[in-house]
Amino acid sequence: MPSAADQYILAIDLGTSGPKVALVSMRGEVVAGAFEETPLLLFPNGGAEQRPDDWWNAVVKAARKVIGQNLVPVESIVALSCTGQWSCTVAVGRDGRPLMNAINWMDTRGEPYVRQVTGGPLKIQGYGIDKLMAWVRLTGGIPTHSGKDSIAHILYLKHERPEIYGETHKFLEPKDYLNLRLTGKYAASYDSIILHWLTDNRDIANVYYHDRLLALAGVDRDKFPDLKHAGDLLGPLTPEAAAELGLRETVQVVAGTTDAQSAALGSGAVRDYETHLYLGTSSWISCHVPFKKTDLFNNMASLPSAIPGRYYIANEQECAGVCLTFLRDNLLYAKDELGTGAPPSDVYQLFDRLAEQAPPGSDRVIFAPWLYGERTPIEDHTVRGGFFNVSLKSARQDLVRAVFEGVAYNARWLLGCVEQFCNRRLEPLNMIGGGAKSGLWCQIHADVLNRTIRQVKDPLWANVRGATFLAAVALGTMKFDEISERVEIAKTYQPDPANRKIYDELFKEFLNIYKNNKQMYARLNRV
Repeated sequence: MPSAADQYILAIDLGTSGPKVALVSMRGEVVAGAFEETPLLLFPNGGAEQRPDDWWNAVVKAARKVIGQNLVPVESIVALSCTGQWSCTVAVGRDGRPLMNAINWMDTRGEPYVRQVTGGPLKIQGYGIDKLMAWVRLTGGIPTHSGKDSIAHILYLKHERPEIYGETHKFLEPKDYLNLRLTGKYAASYDSIILHWLTDNRDIANVYYHDRLLALAGVDRDKFPDLKHAGDLLGPLTPEAAAELGLRETVQVVAGTTDAQSAALGSGAVRDYETHLYLGTSSWISCHVPFKKTDLFNNMASLPSAIPGRYYIANEQECAGVCLTFLRDNLLYAKDELGTGAPPSDVYQLFDRLAEQAPPGSDRVIFAPWLYGERTPIEDHTVRGGFFNVSLKSARQDLVRAVFEGVAYNARWLLGCVEQFCNRRLEPLNMIGGGAKSGLWCQIHADVLNRTIRQVKDPLWANVRGATFLAAVALGTMKFDEISERVEIAKTYQPDPANRKIYDELFKEFLNIYKNNKQMYARLNRV
């Protein structure tokens, strides 16, 4: 076997838009990478699904592209580590094949059934008091009423697709489904199972399914996989998977972790209170903390981390980078009678340049990024986005910059809640994800949040880098404490004092947009 310095990890990051597959050295250096797009299927009743076979085929295609470049000897690839989107549900039969499409994290069809199992005659925030106390005491949280948690997907199937529920052998998260395809083994990690809200998380060294929670939810224990640490080795590739990927059968597969957790590792912010801001399709602001705590009012909790013995703050705003995708596909380059053709390959760089032409504050145009409801800092699946304070003099550059700023306003709202949760100011923030490639967006976040932003080098590959670090720890070639030293910062952005007044003013109005319109949103979008 090659020495640790000559060993490589094949890391897979299964995002909503498709998988990134990268060949990464033990030090976190991305040697080669590829991306393959997979479709998201949206339905008018709140449904959101994806085809698991699309995931696997895209992973194989991307992996073969990477491995086929022959940049390192194939025998130097010693392990494979998956991360990916979270709060998705794949129902598989006894043969390991999906029984239907995967239910995506954006799906809300389970909302009424979650409300049923968490309700009661005496309520707080819509939760039955006795059930609230049991769930929070054991797990640190409780199923959200948005219907977007994994347990909501399963309850939807139990009530509306009972034939699928009955035939299901195991319910799996996306990275756990990929691991099944890779190893033939059914397993979940302590962190990937959290949003099923069925595990006792009080002892983070010994997380297990709790009979009381299974009974409250009304689901069967045998339909859920056994639990592992994120850094456990599941075993080698099956001969079939090895042949499809072009790897040796001796390659070890790590249990892996979710995208939120791998992002933390890949950002380098791994010590307590070191904070990262992820800006991809969705967004979050998170850090590790030395305590277990729940904030029901802002839908946040500290939950078991991929790092043994640690908690991290879980939160998410639903729409971030996808707001620019909406701008591109639905407004500026829509495929309709007014269509101007396919968008140019550098469209996001063009957005940057156009937004730079608008003044900070976008001539007081405000964009609300709530295009698919919201999870944190408020849980409200009926809220919707839009442009506010648009006038006849508003120019296209104002609207484009307003989208950049609207996502940052929501991040500031969330940051305030996270800092209150931690009882301290959090600075600097390591910024990762596809949105962090934009220097303009990094500066806008620095200005709006009034915090130092550190742009991580190669921010688009932070998740695969985090998956690699987890594998390196699992193989014994690295310790968690060494991770921060292996993550490079490309550039540091300081808040511009000249923009403080306008952004403070517009942020207050941003909050007022939600406060003043939330009842209207509820009336218009109640299912």
